[in-house]
Amino acid sequence: MTKILIVEDDRELQEGLVFALEGEGYSTRAVSGKEEAVRAAALDNYSLMILDCNLPDGTGYEVCREVRKFSGMSILMLTARDTELDEVKALQMGADDYMSKPFSLAVLKARMGNLLRRGKVQDILCSNGITLDRISCRAYRQDKEIPCSSVEFRLLQYFMENRGQVLSKEQILERLWDNQGKFVDDNTVSVNIRRLRMKIEEDPSSPRLIRTVHGLGYIWRED
Repeated sequence: MTKILIVEDDRELQEGLVFALEGEGYSTRAVSGKEEAVRAAALDNYSLMILDCNLPDGTGYEVCREVRKFSGMSILMLTARDTELDEVKALQMGADDYMSKPFSLAVLKARMGNLLRRGKVQDILCSNGITLDRISCRAYRQDKEIPCSSVEFRLLQYFMENRGQVLSKEQILERLWDNQGKFVDDNTVSVNIRRLRMKIEEDPSSPRLIRTVHGLGYIWRED
């Protein structure tokens, strides 16, 4: 069942969205604030977030920025203002679509449908013979599953989503650990990359997939 996270502090609108979407067969969870939204997004695999721009403890833009550090779910942002500046900011923070209030429920459902269809294609990542399923959180090489811990899977996902780009240790730390509020150091990155190489590289001592760029970080090279 497709899971939808609703982030809306207007209780009447929140309840209306839950009622309408569950009537369409979606599974929903509704929250009212920024911190609650980020925690909920990190704890479950949602296909789409409906995100209000104005929240009691922050903004939808802040939620969007934080969630994009660890999730590729579709995000549809709602705002009380219909200005080009708001729309541009929403898209720059990582939102996939944008609607102003008041809105038509029929139009909302249509836009959700478009995002969910687009997201199904993005749920599968393929590169260099590795296939990654972001819904089941499993990785495969030629239909044989690669056993990965949660951290290893998210590390592999981060590399494959940013293939061809050099990722610094600082970027990797921020993406994989800082959002959980844990203290880690640079050695954590090296250790986990070494473990991941042992599982995905044909010759871990001479890695072909995750390569070290001395003085800069690491890069996933696509053949």
